[in-house]
Amino acid sequence: MPSTPTGIVYDASAGHPDTLPVVLVHAGVADRTMWDPQWSWLVERGAAVRVDLRGFGESATPTDPIDHVADVLGVLDDAGLRAAHWVGASFGAGVVAEVAVAAPERIASLTLLAPGGSLLAVQTEDLKAFVAAEDEALEAGDLDAAVEANLDAWVVGRGRSRADVDPALLDHVARMQRRAFELAAEFGDVGEVELEPPVLERLGEIGAPTLVVTGAHDLEACRDAAQRLLTGVAGARGEQWPDAAHLPSLELPERFRELLSGWLEEREGRAGQ
Repeated sequence: MPSTPTGIVYDASAGHPDTLPVVLVHAGVADRTMWDPQWSWLVERGAAVRVDLRGFGESATPTDPIDHVADVLGVLDDAGLRAAHWVGASFGAGVVAEVAVAAPERIASLTLLAPGGSLLAVQTEDLKAFVAAEDEALEAGDLDAAVEANLDAWVVGRGRSRADVDPALLDHVARMQRRAFELAAEFGDVGEVELEPPVLERLGEIGAPTLVVTGAHDLEACRDAAQRLLTGVAGARGEQWPDAAHLPSLELPERFRELLSGWLEEREGRAGQ
């Protein structure tokens, strides 16, 4: 698989002249394989890129500080792409929103799933409980418990039990999250470049068509972030799925395919008018 000169691993497919590329940026509990259910049809559609953010999946080259925006823009440059439709999940949605502010000319549209990362504005009680559980497990050196805390918060979600979730989904996220913990241990204490002013104060600068998707079983903090996007980004469109938590594209891949396909067709149709 290709990688940038700075060590960011990604997958890329060739494109067609009548479609813009789609760039996929994963959640903080995941890596680029979270897009497996969508990858084949996106490749068939045209140019597509999915990236492992630094510290996730196979992008193991450390830097201090980590600059995710520069890294993903570096992937576009390395792949020879200019503008694209961007899809970001959770932490990746925050990265994508920052790209939209820092380099708006690279953005044709945004699809933001369960917005997190730099888009989180409030420490809700359910988010505090998750952070406390994860911190306690990591401080005790119990990686299994730390993974389980993430599964409960982000895959099972509010108001559900493990019995409500596909075991294969739990296993997939557990593998991705464990890999992220292992890389974090290798990286040590590194910082991250932060957008100044922060993206939450600059939502009005986002001019690209924006779709925001949330799950009713997600944490309150992410649903609050989604509402801030819908209020702050002119013309933003929102959908809430009553039967999903924090990873709607993984939980309900066929529904997400239909949604994203229609969204992209609408954007391409308007671009061609």
